[in-house]
Amino acid sequence: MTIIYKNIILLGTSHIASQSIKEITEAFNKIDPDIVCVELDHKRLHALLTNAKPDYSLSGIRKYGLQGYLFAVIAGLLQRKLGNIVGVKPGSDMLTAVNLAKQNNKQLMLIDQDIEITLKRFSKQFTFKEKMRILWDVIRSPFAPKIRINLNQVPKEELINRMIGELKTRYPSLYNVLIHERNIVMAKNLVKIIENNPDKKILTVIGAGHEKEMVSLIKKEENKRDKIY
Repeated sequence: MTIIYKNIILLGTSHIASQSIKEITEAFNKIDPDIVCVELDHKRLHALLTNAKPDYSLSGIRKYGLQGYLFAVIAGLLQRKLGNIVGVKPGSDMLTAVNLAKQNNKQLMLIDQDIEITLKRFSKQFTFKEKMRILWDVIRSPFAPKIRINLNQVPKEELINRMIGELKTRYPSLYNVLIHERNIVMAKNLVKIIENNPDKKILTVIGAGHEKEMVSLIKKEENKRDKIY
């Protein structure tokens, strides 16, 4: 989904969908942005640019906590498995935006929270109750209604909203750390970019499902700043 707010175009993508690569390229060529913002931090950008292999060494437990470490390992393995199914490397959407910015001499800005902060927060907030819910959901998954998803395409807005709603209800700490807190960080970063570049076109590439809340948070942050100044 694409949302336009002031001089920012927010484009929601899937990290393994070939459709996203096409949409990012088309949006870039159509808009010809002055600035490209991506849902990355410096560590994840470096990993994408260098094609670095994931570090699953146990030292990650000291860095992120046990739960954050396990989440990073499992999520990484799952994304790569799904990426192999469709023949698209996870993160190709962000890498496409980064390469387009570099090749066309556009300013590139990273707006996401440091991954280490996110994983540490996950370790602290993930509750025992939610762990039991995950265990139960895994046990009953073979008997649950199946949802058909085309991995080559960005999921429809209705499905994304439904999935986020279920995450928020069943796993509130996951929703808070993985989506809401990061949306706050990215919204604040975008407000600064808008303030410093009011006359420039800004293409912002983020994961599908972040767009609506981020626009709402951007407006709140702007109102807060207006009251201060």
